[in-house]
Amino acid sequence: MNTDLGPDKTASENSVTQLVYDKLRELILTGELAPGEKLKINVLREKLGVGASPVREALSLLTSDQLVVRLDQRGFRAAETSRENFQEILTLRCELESMALRQSMDNLSEDWAEQLLLKHHRMTRASTGQHDVFEELHKAFHMALVDNCQSPLLIRFCSQLYDLNIRYRYIAARTSGYAGRKVGDEHQQILNAVLASDFKTANQLLLSHYQTTGAYVAKHIH
Repeated sequence: MNTDLGPDKTASENSVTQLVYDKLRELILTGELAPGEKLKINVLREKLGVGASPVREALSLLTSDQLVVRLDQRGFRAAETSRENFQEILTLRCELESMALRQSMDNLSEDWAEQLLLKHHRMTRASTGQHDVFEELHKAFHMALVDNCQSPLLIRFCSQLYDLNIRYRYIAARTSGYAGRKVGDEHQQILNAVLASDFKTANQLLLSHYQTTGAYVAKHIH
């Protein structure tokens, strides 16, 4: 992967920081920056082709995402991983997304239903293409299931937990041959239940979807 962001003299400091934040977030989520790895500003600055200031600012932002840990007087490290941390993330994700899904379905509207169908279609169409494109659309679909809850804070927590969870999935996939299941069928069944206003079935399917993946991931966390 080419991680050089390249020079951009016309970009503002904020936009450069955002670019660095996005790239470092990707490297941490995918495991290219390993759990516990020391994140040296000079090394990252050279790797990304930017100044030290946006790297430092991006690392500070990533601490609030629980992806980076600030060490007193010793810089930054990528957050460690553990089975206990993964189980906590999975439990919280199931609890909060169940709540958000119920609220979203209570607010069911034609516009929301159309957005769900559109995002599901885009995700399905990308399933045989580039992995990073699919992953972006995969998150968009899952967030669409809960973003009609009309609670910005709850949506933010769900998004953060999604990222923390997917980090473990990437790490597990690096150490094993992930035997795929019929995930597309699971997504379709969840969508069908939501559009049918059947919360009980939709919620059971969504939680089973997460717990099945979680059982696989848990076996590959050391």
